[in-house]
Amino acid sequence: MALKLYAHPFSSYCQKVLIALYENALPFEWRVVDSAEAMAELAALWPLKRFPVLVDEGRTVVEASIIIEHLQLYHPGPVRLIPEDARAALEVRTLDRFFDNYVSTPQQKIVFNQLRPEANRDPYGVTEARTQLEMAYGWLDGWMAEREWAAGRDFSLADCAAAPFLFYADWSHPIDSRFANVRAYRQRLLKRPSFARAVDEARPYRPLFPLGVPDRD
Repeated sequence: MALKLYAHPFSSYCQKVLIALYENALPFEWRVVDSAEAMAELAALWPLKRFPVLVDEGRTVVEASIIIEHLQLYHPGPVRLIPEDARAALEVRTLDRFFDNYVSTPQQKIVFNQLRPEANRDPYGVTEARTQLEMAYGWLDGWMAEREWAAGRDFSLADCAAAPFLFYADWSHPIDSRFANVRAYRQRLLKRPSFARAVDEARPYRPLFPLGVPDRD
């Protein structure tokens, strides 16, 4: 039975999993969640109705990081996204949490606020989110000073997270030129074939971005 992925091309968390699949050229059936029928199928698998969701031989796997861990365990390929060494793996997982919690979460807060009716918007919360992103960019700039990828020499789970989250974060709260290492890292991620493919697949959906898409990328 083939892998089946419930996902949407424009979703950052779905792109995170797509990168992992593309890195190892894993075949899968893509169920794009863009209709009531597809959403009903998703809800039957995962009542919280959040994607991506992977179905593998009847087993439902949820949450992007866990899906990538599952793929490495059950469908390993030439690109190892979580190091075999436990100490190195811990660093990769720590960075994965950094990108999820301190880049993606505030970025999405800015976007979701824009989707609300104007009377229900939260300017204070958006200011807090922008401050959080500035702090995250600052820390990451120092971290990436002498690194090619987030955990060092090898592309990993952490980079699967960084790619879409920094991509959309720069649209929502531009990465200032003083964070030159972060900007350079983002460009390296955009040139990675697995992420470049995910970006191209999402292009038709750019009008959905509520803040307006910058004239780049």
